[in-house]
Amino acid sequence: MLSISNFVLELLNKYLKVMKKGVIVFILAALVLVTTGIWFFSSTEKFKLYEFVGFGVIILVVGFAVFIGFKRLSSAKRGEPAEDELSKKVMQKTAALSYYVSLYLWLAIMYFSDKIKYETHTVIGAGILGMAITFAICWLVFNFRGIRNE
Repeated sequence: MLSISNFVLELLNKYLKVMKKGVIVFILAALVLVTTGIWFFSSTEKFKLYEFVGFGVIILVVGFAVFIGFKRLSSAKRGEPAEDELSKKVMQKTAALSYYVSLYLWLAIMYFSDKIKYETHTVIGAGILGMAITFAICWLVFNFRGIRNE
């Protein structure tokens, strides 16, 4: 009887660990939305076009995080492992390709930052958001298209 209860407790611990990771994604997404909303509604000046683009990009990144959170929670409810071999391979390929593309993104940002006069923190913020979008697009491509055998 004791071994059965230990087995059940171990299953619950594994399940709750995965659930906690999924809940953290939702908490972080909510915090990003709240701080973006505070920034958006507390501004007294008129917004420029690039600020609306930045706001849209933030919404896309948060939407991607919520999608990942729902995917983790649904796989935890089905009893699937948090990370299997395929998901690790997808993340490895995604990280490699998004890093490679991000290098060229930063080169383009460096080139255009001389031509267009924006403040430094705006350029860095745009680069970081560009990296996040690059990662999200690469992940979507590898996750839905699959990985070829090499």
